[in-house]
Amino acid sequence: MKSDRLREMENYILKHESVSINTLCSIFDVSKNTIRRDLGELEKKGIIKKVYGGVTLSDSQKDTVPFSEREIKNKSVKQLLCETASSLVNDGDIIFIDSGTTTMHMLPFLADKNNLTIITNNINVLINSLPYPNLNILSTGGSLFRETNSLIGIEAVNFLQNYNISKAFMASTGVSISKGVTNSSCIEYQIKKKVVNKSDNIIVLADESKLGVASLMTYCELQDIDVFITDKTPPKPFQNFFQQNNVNVIVPTIYKEKEAVNI
Repeated sequence: MKSDRLREMENYILKHESVSINTLCSIFDVSKNTIRRDLGELEKKGIIKKVYGGVTLSDSQKDTVPFSEREIKNKSVKQLLCETASSLVNDGDIIFIDSGTTTMHMLPFLADKNNLTIITNNINVLINSLPYPNLNILSTGGSLFRETNSLIGIEAVNFLQNYNISKAFMASTGVSISKGVTNSSCIEYQIKKKVVNKSDNIIVLADESKLGVASLMTYCELQDIDVFITDKTPPKPFQNFFQQNNVNVIVPTIYKEKEAVNI
C-alpha cells in the first residue's frame, strides 16, 4: 500500500539522511515517477528537501539528530576523506580544523607531522589531540555549542583575528554553485567566515549528498575554495564550474574504482 511505502521510505531517509532516486526505485521496486510523487508528499511534510539526483533530510530534521549519531554515520567515508585531506598538510603548516562530524577525523592522520600548529574550535579535535605531544594545538575559546561539539562566540572570532592560517579544512551542510559553501547554523557562521578570510588555502570536505544543497548561510563562495574533497565524481555542472574556476577536485582512489565498476 502507498501509505506503508511512504512510511518505510520516510524511515529509510531518516536513517540514511541522504539517498538517490535510483536507490529508492531499487529498494521499493517502483518507477521514478512514483518515487517523485512520494517524495513530493514527504517534502510537503517538511521531512526532506530535493537535491541533485536525490533527496536529503531537511535542516529541521537534521537538527533533531544528536551529534553522536551523526558522527557514526558514514564513518568510514569521513575517515577516508580526512586521510586524503591530511595528505595535503606539510610539516610546519598552520592549519585550521573546522567543527563537524567529518573534519574531526583528521587528527590521527596528522600524528607524524613535525612543527604542525592546529587551530580549532572543534571539541573532539581538542580532546583527541592529547596523545600527540608533537602537535601544537591552539583553541579558539568561546562558549560550548553542543549541537556540533564546537566553541562559538565573539571570543572565538576575536582569537582568529590574531593568526595567519596556511590551510583551512572546512565542513559544510551544503555546496551549491549559486549559493556557494553553506552552513545551517547562524551561530557558527561568523567563525567560518573569519577563517576563510584569514586562510591562504581553503579545502572543503563534503560527501556527494551535500552537492546541490543550499543551507541557511553562505560562508564562502564556491569559486574561492582551492580544493574540494568528496567521495564521488561530481555531476557535470559542478565539474565544469570547478574546472573553470581552478578548483582542484580530489576523489579518493577507492571511490574512483567503485565508480568504474558501476559503469
